[in-house]
Amino acid sequence: MASPRLQSWDRVHQKTFSPENEPHSRPIPPLTWWASQPTKGSATVFVDRITVEVEAGRGGDGCMSFRREKYVPRGGPDGGDGGDGGSVIVVAKAGVDSLQELVHRKHWRAKGGTPGKGSNCHGAKADDLTIHVPPGTILRDEAHDLVLRDLASDGDTVVAARGGKGGKGNTRFKSSTNQAPREWTPGGEPEKRRLTFELKVIADVGLLGLPNAGKSTLLSRMSRARPEIANYPFTTKRPNLGIVEIDWDRQFVMADIPGLIEGASEGHGLGHEFLRHVERTRVLVHLVEPTPDDLSDPLENYRTIRHEVEAYGERLGTDLAGRPEIVAVSKAELPGSEELQAALAKETGAEVLRFSAATGDGLKELTERIWAELSGRDDD
Repeated sequence: MASPRLQSWDRVHQKTFSPENEPHSRPIPPLTWWASQPTKGSATVFVDRITVEVEAGRGGDGCMSFRREKYVPRGGPDGGDGGDGGSVIVVAKAGVDSLQELVHRKHWRAKGGTPGKGSNCHGAKADDLTIHVPPGTILRDEAHDLVLRDLASDGDTVVAARGGKGGKGNTRFKSSTNQAPREWTPGGEPEKRRLTFELKVIADVGLLGLPNAGKSTLLSRMSRARPEIANYPFTTKRPNLGIVEIDWDRQFVMADIPGLIEGASEGHGLGHEFLRHVERTRVLVHLVEPTPDDLSDPLENYRTIRHEVEAYGERLGTDLAGRPEIVAVSKAELPGSEELQAALAKETGAEVLRFSAATGDGLKELTERIWAELSGRDDD
């Protein structure tokens, strides 16, 4: 049965692997997400954090009016109430790509309610202003350093700024001792906030590793995501998502987390920006390359990333390091991969896989192992 998370990612490009571990094509409807292809000459920007101002609408003023009719000398008050101002509402919506919509509009303001009129005509309530964001977005009030809401699922909603209440017309002040009130109230002031929208990608699997460990290449081989790939560190600056389809009944979403470095848990190298995308994943796949370009020790590199994940989890008060982890040696075609596989197995006390994204060797085994972890089944 397909992962339930895929209901929120039904517009992601897909790629299928045959039992022989060779990709083959089949008719798949056009799909888009972070993995979507930009048109020639254009660039796709993934925005996962932005601060904007939201302001609700002011309430309409109440009306002071008196009934004026022939043969009715003392008609009494008939001033209507003002309408409520519109609120600013944020809704998580599946299919929304990123926070890109907020980039070109830094101030969101709802309309105000209309004032009341005579003949007890009440002002109209203004329409609410709705902002759609991807599931996984967290809203923070900058002034109070407060999390307003974690919009984790499709349809989650929060009122970011509430509209002002409509003012009262003078009819509201009529009493037995005051038959001709001249009191009325103005419309209420709206809420205004400076909000930070922070997106944590929602994926079943998160790819971890130092820069240039082969995460983007693996994602491009297992799905139709097309992240930027180059032979230099920090090629990936934003997370990329793709659907991995084993067969028609088994699918999962995988995220390529930008490369981490020592001190990432303390914010070095945009560590916090990268590590927060790991929080919502169910399984971590830790890639270790056998021959790093900087000639560093691969085993020590593995320990470095593990330490950063553990430290970040402690900082959040969560058992992030206790999440299921699959350790795999990437670039198996390079010398030293078998020795590294044995060393990592001894270090972790668990089975360590080895694969080559260049030749395709080991990809099927890795995919099946990931699915076994997601399904909670023993691979044996």
